[in-house]
Amino acid sequence: MALLNRPVSGAGSLTRRVVSRETSTPWPGLGLAGAGVLVAWSLHRLVPGVPMLTASVVLGIAAAHLPRLRSFVRGSARPGLSLAGRRLMRIGIVLLGLALGLDQVLRLGWATVAMVAGVVAATFLGTLWLGRRLGLPGDQPLLIATGYSICGASAIGAVSEVSGSDEEDVASSVALVTLCGTLAIAVLPLLQAPLGLSDPEFGRWVGASVHDVGQVVATAQTAGPGALGEAVLVKLMRVAMLAPLVAAVAFSVRARRRGVRTASGRRPAPVPLFVAGFLAAAVLRATGVLPDAALEWAHTAQELLLAAALFGLGSAVHLPTLSRTGGRAALLGLGAWIMVAGVSYAGVLLTV
Repeated sequence: MALLNRPVSGAGSLTRRVVSRETSTPWPGLGLAGAGVLVAWSLHRLVPGVPMLTASVVLGIAAAHLPRLRSFVRGSARPGLSLAGRRLMRIGIVLLGLALGLDQVLRLGWATVAMVAGVVAATFLGTLWLGRRLGLPGDQPLLIATGYSICGASAIGAVSEVSGSDEEDVASSVALVTLCGTLAIAVLPLLQAPLGLSDPEFGRWVGASVHDVGQVVATAQTAGPGALGEAVLVKLMRVAMLAPLVAAVAFSVRARRRGVRTASGRRPAPVPLFVAGFLAAAVLRATGVLPDAALEWAHTAQELLLAAALFGLGSAVHLPTLSRTGGRAALLGLGAWIMVAGVSYAGVLLTV
């Protein structure tokens, strides 16, 4: 997969901005992210149909454009918000590995595993190809393809870490994938009867086609506990595909930058540390040594960390800039949405 290189202009001013950010304290931005998470959690408690992660992205975008907040967001809060979008995202992804019940996933059978792998591959490659054809700039095609094929904003954050994607590309991709995943909560239940899907089949379709885990739960629960159980297991299967996909992107970046060292004098790691941590967490969960209380704590911590990270990413969205490619990005999002829903539906019918 070819990753685009960007020319850097205004190197002097860029250096000054980087130095200024690095010497600034992250606490104002981290405090703002914490406040955003608290509001998102409160909204989720009041309206359970609104996932906390989705609310966090929306609140981050709002904070970046409110007249009394935007100067703070773009100024003294920026170092902490950027830190949340990067570092907290990595920790949250590691903890996401503890949600993988590998034994439960494998119980679904190899036919379902093959179906999910096919859906992920077809959606990723198809979306990436369509994004390039539409001429979307930067890494947006790569990031949108990742978000639609794996697990939404979490996958975008993971791939952006190894691809070195521009913060605005990441933020706009997260916003688009979050929007489409939220719409799925309302649209997919209306299609169950016309498509002739039983409750378990509907759950598998939702798990294979909806992006974020919270959105999967919100969509599948409309068809009852049987659908919800199937949806979560299939979704966890897709989450398991995150590690090989990120590793593939990392190898691509490493090959493109062969011989190039980082600022610390080291070559980029072939597999990022947080991906190794994700896999280690999944293996630890599979051993059964962790008590339910510890898993529950880890799940809560993962939700809070990812919510803070997504608030930070949302705060980097600049709507006037996003509007320049908004039409093409929306077209890609619609095409990817139809693609993943269609391929998943075919896969469910083939594995009945």
